[in-house]
Amino acid sequence: MLDIAEELDRWVGQGRDFAVATVVAVGGSAPRRPGAALAVDGDGTAIGSVSGGCVEGAVYELCRQALQDGLPVLERFGFSDEDAFAVGLTCGGVIDILVVPVRTGDPGRPVLAAALAAAARGEAAALARIVSGPSTLRGRALLVRPDGSYDGGLGDRPELDRTVAAEARAFLDAGRTGTLEIGARGSRCGAPLTVLVEASVPPPRMIVFGAVDFASALVRVGGFLGHHVTVCDARPVFATRTRFPEADEVVVDWPHRYLESTDVDSRTVLCVLTHDAKFDIPLLRLALRLPVAYVGAMGSRRTHLDRERRLREVGVSERELARLRSPIGLDLGARTPEETALSIAAEIVAARRGGSGVPLTGAHTPIHHDPPRAPVRRIGSVA
Repeated sequence: MLDIAEELDRWVGQGRDFAVATVVAVGGSAPRRPGAALAVDGDGTAIGSVSGGCVEGAVYELCRQALQDGLPVLERFGFSDEDAFAVGLTCGGVIDILVVPVRTGDPGRPVLAAALAAAARGEAAALARIVSGPSTLRGRALLVRPDGSYDGGLGDRPELDRTVAAEARAFLDAGRTGTLEIGARGSRCGAPLTVLVEASVPPPRMIVFGAVDFASALVRVGGFLGHHVTVCDARPVFATRTRFPEADEVVVDWPHRYLESTDVDSRTVLCVLTHDAKFDIPLLRLALRLPVAYVGAMGSRRTHLDRERRLREVGVSERELARLRSPIGLDLGARTPEETALSIAAEIVAARRGGSGVPLTGAHTPIHHDPPRAPVRRIGSVA
């Protein structure tokens, strides 16, 4: 649900009633992952997606029904060989979808509204909702913040809220959405519950070093992919808001000095487009030692060999050098700045998802390369 938080937050502000269908669990080659959502308001307006089109019509009707009767529902969709006209996933996967009405006056609306507002502002937050268990508890929600505080409730047992809040905080730290199983009393005791935890974290950062023509195209592609994009260059005449109006930030500073002072994490991507040794070497020496997702550097193969030599001279190890994507991007035959930006973005996505970068036509590799999902988390006794 939090993946469409910005629009839903507007709906809440406008006082609209709506129902939200959220992917809870998937199997096989289902096109959307847990947390993907579709919402329908009282006028029939729909936003979001839960299946890429396969079962949208059926889910739309479930949302309309939930708005009418006020009852949450958990529905499973899968491929049916017996009935070619059955509503199912043509790709052969299976998805479980939770549909929850969010109506004015509903006791759970304030918690969902607060979670949507936090996600829309780009703040870190986790939303825990009961997916399966006693019908009286289904759809109950808990909003958990990074400091461990929480609002809402999952029932009438405080120990259940405390246990789920602690688990949801761990999901939030990892930026992960998934499910956990727990007893209704917060331990192995009581009726088993399945809880969906959706984590909303600020967008990943893309830092583009070098205010060149290629950077302008990469800024646009980075924004399209959902990154918070910063352009950094030591030359004030080039690093201007006029040249990069679509960047979230434009910084005038020496690249390595800026990288030393700014926050990065395991989702951050660093794209070095300066191909000038006086900028590249101190910057890459630092970048290759940071726990970031991607470090790429532009330049010819000759430039790359010279860059490697210089980096070794300043103490960069072979293991650190192995992290460097240089020349940057996948081999698409790119020539224009836009084509080059596309090749860089493709390499970033492949690195993140574990893709090979080879054409799917004729290949026998999986289409989706998501890492193996952890098994459903089962909670034992709590002290």
